[in-house]
Amino acid sequence: MEVHVVQRESGHRSRIEVRGPLTPCASGWRAELVRQGYVLHAITQQMSLMADLSGWMHDRDLAAAGLTTPVVAEFLDGRRGRGQRKMISLRALAPLLSYLHGLRVAPDPSLRYAVTPLDEVLDSYRAFLEGERGLAPGTVDKYARLARVFMTDVAGPDGIVVQELTSGQVTGFMVRYCAELNPWSAKGMVVALRSLLGFLHVAGHISTSLVAAVPSVPGWSQSALPRGLDTMKATALLDSCDRDAAKGRRDYAILVLLARLGLRSIEVANLRLDDIDWRGGELIICGKGNQVEPMPLPTDVGDALADYVQHGRPRSPSRALFLITRAPWNGLTSMGVREVVSTAGKRAGLDGRVGTHRLRHAVACDLLRRGAALTEVAQLLRHRDLRITATYAKVDQAALAALAQPWPGGTS
Repeated sequence: MEVHVVQRESGHRSRIEVRGPLTPCASGWRAELVRQGYVLHAITQQMSLMADLSGWMHDRDLAAAGLTTPVVAEFLDGRRGRGQRKMISLRALAPLLSYLHGLRVAPDPSLRYAVTPLDEVLDSYRAFLEGERGLAPGTVDKYARLARVFMTDVAGPDGIVVQELTSGQVTGFMVRYCAELNPWSAKGMVVALRSLLGFLHVAGHISTSLVAAVPSVPGWSQSALPRGLDTMKATALLDSCDRDAAKGRRDYAILVLLARLGLRSIEVANLRLDDIDWRGGELIICGKGNQVEPMPLPTDVGDALADYVQHGRPRSPSRALFLITRAPWNGLTSMGVREVVSTAGKRAGLDGRVGTHRLRHAVACDLLRRGAALTEVAQLLRHRDLRITATYAKVDQAALAALAQPWPGGTS
């Protein structure tokens, strides 16, 4: 089968012949690439990759159902061996494999074919986090990733006899792992490891709970001031966006949301088109613990969102509000939101790394300077515990000065 890829500007027609077991899927795959918004050059690359894979399978008398992980790895190794420099990774082949799996002609590309004892334990741990604990997908991924780091470290990549796990292994791992980490990163491992060890005990993998063997990390709360951004720096961030370009409109809308409403990066990433009530002037936020809360939609935030949706957002079947800027137009992740802020800080020439939480801190600090109560700040930031919000009281120096007592022996 020949698949014709047409370049409309010049009328040039590129012929890509797909022969072999994937021939019946070729036209549908091209149509899917067009639907997802791939440009002509990318479509040509994907179709050429499909033609190469189908011809390689034909020469080996393989059917699409035989595209297992080892077979795919062998094909990619062959492309590298033939001197190919592009489209030689599993990531490049993943869209095609996912499409073939959706047609039910190929196996799930994410399926592992050599399952180790470690895989079995971690799979059951993920099921526990999702079903019993009800954690968000991002949190489940983080805990599972850190659990694999621990299990691999104490027993090697081939797995571990869980019943033989000892408190000494747990403590020794934490000492090694946290040697060069900052307190917050180390605390993340502490929480994840205690969760894993609790699961292993509850599930009967170990007879004695080893949670107490995970040492605590010294790092005291309320020991530092929240690092916000002053008004001039926040304005510089917004002004750095090229609002004549689609990407600039998207980045500006994201920054306005963060700077005006103090949202978390994951909350921005989770926003969907259906979460905006344009007539009612409300925004539905899915926060920590899957808590869904409405928030007022200020005029300037609404204007930025409307400008992006009307003039900057690609046409896509995805209902995510913010999309990446190249096909396939999937939703922006929380890491992508953080990258938008970091890149804007570099464009604006701001010193140091600018993160989403600095904008969140800036919102809280600005409210306090304007005379808002801590309870109002907590309501905007959606803190469940007022003690978390209390840390912002330390930045209200004018109010603290009135409470300061004279130093013994001093003049005032």
